Amino acid sequence: MGRKLPIFVIAILCLALTTLAACSTVNRKQGASNDAEATQLKPEDPLARPTQVAWTSARARHCGFIFDPSRLRSDYLAAEVRKGATESQMEKLKKTYDYTLDSVTTTIQDNPIYCNKSRTDAIRKDLNRYLAGDYTPSATAGR
Repeated sequence: MGRKLPIFVIAILCLALTTLAACSTVNRKQGASNDAEATQLKPEDPLARPTQVAWTSARARHCGFIFDPSRLRSDYLAAEVRKGATESQMEKLKKTYDYTLDSVTTTIQDNPIYCNKSRTDAIRKDLNRYLAGDYTPSATAGR
């Protein structure tokens, strides 16, 4: 019995550490639903790119930018495949992208003053960068 207790404790600790290791800055919701969450991601967070690209796409669509949101999504995901993302990583990236796109759209849809000059300037800058294939996480919110 003396040896089983430490093994049990070690097993519990391993489970807890595995759970914590799987966490990310946006793991609690699998994406972002507002400007603050999307812009406060650290660039090294593996979910920063899909979160910020989807966030920008939702904002651009809401503010009337003319672009193809579906093509932006597919181009971004293709870039992740080219970078070597595994199938399981791709599933997480897709979930994060789709969650962020839907939740940001829902969050801003009833805000008639959301598309002010500062925001549309920030959206334009980020959207143009993404449409050119640069998905570096550094999106800006505007005010």
